[in-house]
Amino acid sequence: MSKEVTRTFDILERILEEFQRSDALGGKRGNEWYTYSTEEYYRNSHRFALGLLAMGVHRGDRIATVTNNRPEWNFADMGMAMTGVVHVPLYPTIGDDEYSYILKHSGARFLIVGDAKLLEKLTPVVELIPSVKAVFVFEEIPGARFYGEIMEEGDQNREALEGRLAEIKASVKPDDLATIIYTSGTTGVPKGVMLSHRNLVSNFTSHAKMHHLGKDHRVISFLPLCHVYERSVNYHFQYKGMGVYYVGNLAQILPALKEVKPHMFNSVPRLLERVYDGFVTKGKELTGFKRKLYFWAMRLTRHYEFNKKFTPLMRLKILIADKLIYSKWRAALGGNIVYAVSGGAALQPRIARTLGMAGMLNIEGYGLTETSPVIAVNNPATREMKIGTVGPVLEGFEVKIAEDGEILCKGPGVMMGYYKDPEMTAEVMDEEGWFHTGDIGTFEDGKYLKITDRKKEMFKLSAGKYIAPQMIENKLKASELIEQAMVIGAGEKFASALITPNFVLLHDWCAENHVHFENNRELVQIPEVVAKIQQEVIQINKTLGQHEEIKRFRLVCDEWSPATGELSPTLKLRRNVVTAKYKHIIDEIYANSKN
Repeated sequence: MSKEVTRTFDILERILEEFQRSDALGGKRGNEWYTYSTEEYYRNSHRFALGLLAMGVHRGDRIATVTNNRPEWNFADMGMAMTGVVHVPLYPTIGDDEYSYILKHSGARFLIVGDAKLLEKLTPVVELIPSVKAVFVFEEIPGARFYGEIMEEGDQNREALEGRLAEIKASVKPDDLATIIYTSGTTGVPKGVMLSHRNLVSNFTSHAKMHHLGKDHRVISFLPLCHVYERSVNYHFQYKGMGVYYVGNLAQILPALKEVKPHMFNSVPRLLERVYDGFVTKGKELTGFKRKLYFWAMRLTRHYEFNKKFTPLMRLKILIADKLIYSKWRAALGGNIVYAVSGGAALQPRIARTLGMAGMLNIEGYGLTETSPVIAVNNPATREMKIGTVGPVLEGFEVKIAEDGEILCKGPGVMMGYYKDPEMTAEVMDEEGWFHTGDIGTFEDGKYLKITDRKKEMFKLSAGKYIAPQMIENKLKASELIEQAMVIGAGEKFASALITPNFVLLHDWCAENHVHFENNRELVQIPEVVAKIQQEVIQINKTLGQHEEIKRFRLVCDEWSPATGELSPTLKLRRNVVTAKYKHIIDEIYANSKN
């Protein structure tokens, strides 16, 4: 009989009893992969827990971690959970002010960082925060306290503390606070989302049912573990006995796919769009008949739908395309991919169709930090899937659409509340217990949830007509030549857009059309380039209502990213940052429309 999991650390007993493997967790040092067996994972997590007790850490204390993905993160996470300590995971990419606020607000007692670079960045911040009593590092650095010191303390005090640890583990209840995850969204100070063991466990045990993969399969984990989306799927992978290989930075993803040959991974649309762009670029490198054949196979993917029954002729075409083209795409991603899960933002349907036709199901889902996170997901296990939607509602959740279109939900995944902020909690939780997501959506076919926009991001034109910017931006980004877009026009007569092109593909287009330029700043001013993007915008406008059409746009020469501030760590648009950065351009767009 399977070990029941009601607290996150119950996963350890389950995998020890049922899914022992030599590569329960994997990581990379330099160019070499290393692994921990299930037994080593179990033992190191308990050593860490004993070490915390030996160092005087008490149940309810908060410990913060700031690191890129690595297997050792799990020892700390599980060790904290079984001692009743609250884990506060932070992004390694946020600014000093945000670190300072979160560490003070959470009252973190210890901080564990990933490497020398993060230690150097955070040391001056921590020196000003009295509550942080010690800083440890996951990597051995001269003069710094190694996280292994905690486990050594556990080893030295094992005999004295084993009984106490067993008592604490037994006393941790499913409704106890497990973690505080700070989410800043796109504006305001970070909010501490309090999630219990029940919140987390109810969610990952439900979405773990969506596929048949298990103890014979491997995955790679590269999205930040500090984000609830990757963390939940990380628990899900372990719960099913899969081997999890952690990728510390985005540059390692492609080598990891080829070396680990995973069967599944978790991603965000932006990264999958880059995979798609890579396919397009590969085709453009070909010439003559090979090039024609390649793009014939690519056009064929437009016919893909989940569960679609093809005619015998179409099946033959797909078979030929698979043999000659799609098999090479699979090989480029390691050769074993069955599922690529996507969340965090809207996925372009062309990505789902392209990967799906090539035999790699692209499963889109939806959720928030406050819902632990998954609310809905396309489900291959039940064959309930529809491209362009985030799938049916997850088992355990109730969802309804409010009169103004907002998505409301109830279920065991809904957070305990915002830490130290009952007023903010009351703003999103109504008297009947419905959590207000802030997202606008509809149900298609009475079953499949479709997200259309963020409630707070919708705006009115001067004539009183509403604009849903995300919907229009997603249509713009469906163009291969448009990397990012932000729709503007609140209080104005018409909608406009700031567009950052896909410079890789635009450079290719320029080479093919003998358009010469010195740099991207010059490139976005060239009339032929502007005219080419104008053609794309005209086609998109045909799919929009008259008041939604993009009347004017400006190309910008910057590539937007979390590092430069235009995107959040989860690659969501920070509208206030973009608006401030390009105020001069926005003012120029509307300068002649005030009359």
